[in-house]
Amino acid sequence: MAALVVLGSGAAAGPAAPAAFPITITTAAGKVTIQKRPARIVSLSPTATESLFAIGAGPQVVAVDDQSDYPKAAPNTTLSGFTPNVEAIAAYRPDLVVASYDPKGLVSALGRLGIPVVLHGAASNFKGAYQQIRQLGMVTGREAAAARVIAGMKAKIAEIVRTSRSRADGLSVYHEVSPDFYSASTKSFVGKVYAALGLENIADAADSAGTGFPQLSAEYIVAAGPDLIVLADTVCCGQKPSTVASRPGWDRISAVRTGSIVRIHDSIASRWGPRLVSFFRAMSSALARL
Repeated sequence: MAALVVLGSGAAAGPAAPAAFPITITTAAGKVTIQKRPARIVSLSPTATESLFAIGAGPQVVAVDDQSDYPKAAPNTTLSGFTPNVEAIAAYRPDLVVASYDPKGLVSALGRLGIPVVLHGAASNFKGAYQQIRQLGMVTGREAAAARVIAGMKAKIAEIVRTSRSRADGLSVYHEVSPDFYSASTKSFVGKVYAALGLENIADAADSAGTGFPQLSAEYIVAAGPDLIVLADTVCCGQKPSTVASRPGWDRISAVRTGSIVRIHDSIASRWGPRLVSFFRAMSSALARL
């Protein structure tokens, strides 16, 4: 059985490189101009929090949301990225807010207070993930460090794929998002990790709507008989190899019979920042055991 508890990558070392401000970037929400190098950043995105610390911008971060649990040095608060309180955010006197969502017009509300917001939603592919890290480097004056982080990620992932892809030949995977059988197809960012490694994703045939996260059924999963099961619901929902093996009929699944069940921390499997490398490493280790 492959049981993985994967930690993460360290922050980029070295001082911030000089950057010309004001600087304007374009995100999915439109153009954002940052007038000067921010010194009081509030992150309402766990992925952005990880990226900010990885590029060495941690000292510029004064508050992060209640879901930002990595790295440990992040100044965790009760702020919510899902149900944000504009007054509570403004109380930190931020000169930049980074968010993944725009509930109830958060971006406009903060804009009226003169607080710029970089809105980085969930990346749909690796290129998008790298672009977000690059943009965070630009708006924090850490562009050179961001470039180093991206280059390191690309090199490590390329090497993992090079050494692991042949092991995945003809093998299938089931990625479990939750115990009610929501999964991640190749349309999702998570699914692209499996595609890069050459694994056949059993969720693809069930994702006719193209959402990236179809809900499967127990019968469908048993019939598909995946060679590898990845549990991304260990923290949220207490799933582990023994609970999977006890499900009715699942003893007929190849992955259950061979003990090829991988536990990966929910946060690593749901974020698109620097710890993407950790996700690839976990899958590479699992393939080596098959």
